[in-house]
Amino acid sequence: MKKCLLLILLLYGSFVVAQIRGTVSSKEGDPVPFASIVVKNSSYGTSTNQEGEFYIPVTKTGDYTFIFKSLGYKTKEVVLTVDKLPFELNVQLDAEEYLLNEVVIESKKEQADQIIRKAIGEKRKNREKTSAYEADFYSRGILRISDVPEEILGQEVGDFSGTLDSTRSGVLYLSETVSKIKFKRPYNINEVIIASKVSGEDSGFSYNNANAAEFDFYENYLPFETSVISPIADNAFSYYNYELENSFNDKSGYLINKIKVTPKRDSEPAMYGYIYIVNESGELYALDLSIKGLLIEQPLVDILTIKQNFGYNSQEKTWTKNVQTIDFNTQILDVDLSGRFSAVYSNFNLNPDFKEHQLSNRVLAFEEDANKKLESFWNKNRPIPLTLEEKEDYIKKEKLEELKQTEKYKDSLDKKKNRFLVFSLPVGYTYTNTDENWEIKFSGIIRKLAFNTVQAYHIDPTFYFTKTNPETKAYTTVGTELNYGFAEKRFRATGTIAHKFNNISKPILTITGGSSIEQFNPEKPINRIVNSVSTLFFRDNYMKLYDNNFLRLSYEEELINGLEFFSSVEYTRKRSLFNNTNFSTIKNARKPYTSNNPLDPEAFDTPAFEKHHMIKTTVSARFTFAQKYMLRPNEKINLGTKYPRVLVSYEKGLASNVDDYNFDHLSTRITYDATVGNMGDLGISIRAGKFFNSDSISFTDYRHFNGNQTHVGKSERYLNVFNFLPYYTHSTNDKYIEAHAEYNFKGYLANKVPLLNKLNYYLVTGYHVLGVPDQKPYMEFTVGLDNLGWGRFRFLRIDYLRSYQGSKMTDGVIFGLTFLDILEN
Repeated sequence: MKKCLLLILLLYGSFVVAQIRGTVSSKEGDPVPFASIVVKNSSYGTSTNQEGEFYIPVTKTGDYTFIFKSLGYKTKEVVLTVDKLPFELNVQLDAEEYLLNEVVIESKKEQADQIIRKAIGEKRKNREKTSAYEADFYSRGILRISDVPEEILGQEVGDFSGTLDSTRSGVLYLSETVSKIKFKRPYNINEVIIASKVSGEDSGFSYNNANAAEFDFYENYLPFETSVISPIADNAFSYYNYELENSFNDKSGYLINKIKVTPKRDSEPAMYGYIYIVNESGELYALDLSIKGLLIEQPLVDILTIKQNFGYNSQEKTWTKNVQTIDFNTQILDVDLSGRFSAVYSNFNLNPDFKEHQLSNRVLAFEEDANKKLESFWNKNRPIPLTLEEKEDYIKKEKLEELKQTEKYKDSLDKKKNRFLVFSLPVGYTYTNTDENWEIKFSGIIRKLAFNTVQAYHIDPTFYFTKTNPETKAYTTVGTELNYGFAEKRFRATGTIAHKFNNISKPILTITGGSSIEQFNPEKPINRIVNSVSTLFFRDNYMKLYDNNFLRLSYEEELINGLEFFSSVEYTRKRSLFNNTNFSTIKNARKPYTSNNPLDPEAFDTPAFEKHHMIKTTVSARFTFAQKYMLRPNEKINLGTKYPRVLVSYEKGLASNVDDYNFDHLSTRITYDATVGNMGDLGISIRAGKFFNSDSISFTDYRHFNGNQTHVGKSERYLNVFNFLPYYTHSTNDKYIEAHAEYNFKGYLANKVPLLNKLNYYLVTGYHVLGVPDQKPYMEFTVGLDNLGWGRFRFLRIDYLRSYQGSKMTDGVIFGLTFLDILEN
């Protein structure tokens, strides 16, 4: 009975709580979706939903004036006396009457250019009118899926836990938030979410937020993966063509110009559609603009559309954004996916008195019990009425949520997921217990099969048990990694116990130990798949390995925002290893394998270092200055910074049975990323360090640099690798400095080249330099193309590289396969 009452309230409660309710339609009777509604002489605004329905939480009778506005329709003022509550108000909007004749003295293009030039010229002044404000914010997100096949790539799809209906369609995600925001240009936003609701999740916290919805067309660029040029940017005439389509008079007494916007080049990150400019002030009145997903590095998105409506604030004599919708659609494996994120801004205070602490680095936070608001709260504070589809989804997901919480359902779901299939043993298997929140993962045999000259073929299966606290997101992991080399006939195993205490400061305590086989460079620059191919097919055995028996205790935590602490102490016993096989898939006696000694390719029986044991300690701190972050319930999400990040580390080796192997090592690393307007992204990484008391230390403890002799790149960016440097020729136990810089033009130049601009490739340039004692500086210069691939799948990169060291010059090509790091894991 209680649940029935809840469903009744959900469907009909808003009729009782919302005091003025109605619909907005055209003369023909068609609903007008997302029309803007403003209560005159107040800062309150709302919107119709997709079906043209609206409600306004007026709580007192009296005289009111409501302003209804939608693109393509005349703005309408409705003056009425509300003598009783609730009150029903249905409004019809007339089609806009445009003033522009077909025959004009000046061309439509010339007129549009004049209007846009005025908008650009007045932009700074108009931007300052809303440079700081407080406002109420409401957002709703919905994702729909349709035409889902019964099977995809031979695998049964199912009904997405009851989401799909008989037509194989349904709502994947529906959520709402109500919040209060404080904003100060440029993009300094603080939001407190006071209510959050997710369909099908009783304790759900929505990811909708004002920061993600902040698209400010008064700024020169819009913050996508590739910066998009605003139609009124300072350099907009280099990217857009304009045409004045028509003009009309708004009810506020202003002349509004409707201007068609088209990009000059299809390959550049510019939008198409319409922008509406207030003739007298050059302010934005409304906009309806779209862009292809491929142009903003979202290849899975076909088209993304942003619509904004601005309302006139008579007190401040300016136009403020009231309603915004973001729509997108895509198709993945014959499945249609569409989404809409709607937002309403209201109750503006354009003269806020911000205290220093009110505009902190915290972008978002939730009030306590924000996800426990009653339906009566939502009916009163939801400015956009739910559509019938959304109401039904809440009801259906409410029932499904009850079902999902039953032990019977969880057992049936686990039984289906936990089926052991034919390919589970070679490719991996996961056993899940949903009710108790734990799982066991097995990596599989084939996925961890590889080849090197020490072990020949070897397998590295892993087993991990993880128990998670779904509320705090704390977890405990216990696991083992096994290793067997067939030529070595040696079995190794390591064990790990790790506990994450919370997801705010993210403290993690880890104990791991056992016997392992390791690369001399702990950063593992040689990918096991690439090494297997280069060894078996080209007899290039670049990977050099040693035996390590160890016990390590490590701890990490973010002590305060932007300050991360890392520490570890370990006992280690290391031993040299030697080649145990001459096998390869091709027989080429003229090209023998090199030894496993990185110091001498011919030293097949000479160890690279003495067998020894020691204790190693490491303490590190990473500083991220002015780091922005979101604070969700039991979770902190770091958003980065516009300043450089600094990592400082101190490492000490002591108590070795070989006295000369003790050492001290101090190092620092500075990284910096910047987006340079629409001209691309700059990345810089500088690392420097100095060893002390280290004249004769073990080669395993040298500072090794990430070289590459395979002509295969394995990362998206090359800010930690020298792609032509031999792996161990520059290793040092003294001082060193290395620097990497890479500039990705994100299509800024390539999209201006005929034919090449059709491919949406990105020009990338780079510079890399390394300095160590007793050697001349090593330098690399690179130029290449990124974002290579086919259609939506773009995971390739190719670079031409030239390296210099003294009078020695080498050049060649690097083929980047950005998916290799994923396969490695």
